[in-house]
Amino acid sequence: MLAIAEAVTSDSTPGAVGYPSLFLLVVLGALVPVVPTGALVSSAAALAFHQSAPQSQLYVFAVAALAAFIGDTILYWLGARGMRSKNGSRWLKAIRDRAPQERLEQAQSKLHEHNVSVLVLSRLVPAGRIPVMLACLLAKWPLRRFARGNLPACLAWAVTYQLIGILGGSLFPEPWEGVAAAIGLTLLISAAPMLWRRVRARLSPG
Repeated sequence: MLAIAEAVTSDSTPGAVGYPSLFLLVVLGALVPVVPTGALVSSAAALAFHQSAPQSQLYVFAVAALAAFIGDTILYWLGARGMRSKNGSRWLKAIRDRAPQERLEQAQSKLHEHNVSVLVLSRLVPAGRIPVMLACLLAKWPLRRFARGNLPACLAWAVTYQLIGILGGSLFPEPWEGVAAAIGLTLLISAAPMLWRRVRARLSPG
């Protein structure tokens, strides 16, 4: 992760390698769970904090938000095609496999109650994006409606993880230390809901 982040925000080749790398990796992470995109954005922001160019943070934010939006839009479009297809699709199957029935039911209930606003929360809650996306597919939301609601969600997501990276970068004088802190904070935030569910399950009677 550190090596990837350094490549993403390299001072020597910000246009040719850095920002395109960030863009492609975030899009890929939106489509398949290969790259932890939150940690990647935080790492890029932590490194950008130590750069002399003040516009670096703006570029990190813009690239991350745009890539997340495009990746989500492509995945939703592929899922919608699978919903219309008689035999489904591997993309729709992948979305279903990553949305446990309990989480899907919760997402459907919240989508019914809060409509578009639930998309913003789903992007900020670890593992919340896919169940809500599937709930939108099952509710037969058109792509335009999903994209309109998902845009502020991607902006909020990019800001949140960028602020985590800036915090990590401000804590240490060396860039690699800031990246390590940003990754640690991101992983801690991602793991917190799962740990809380386990603790609550153990404490619950029966």
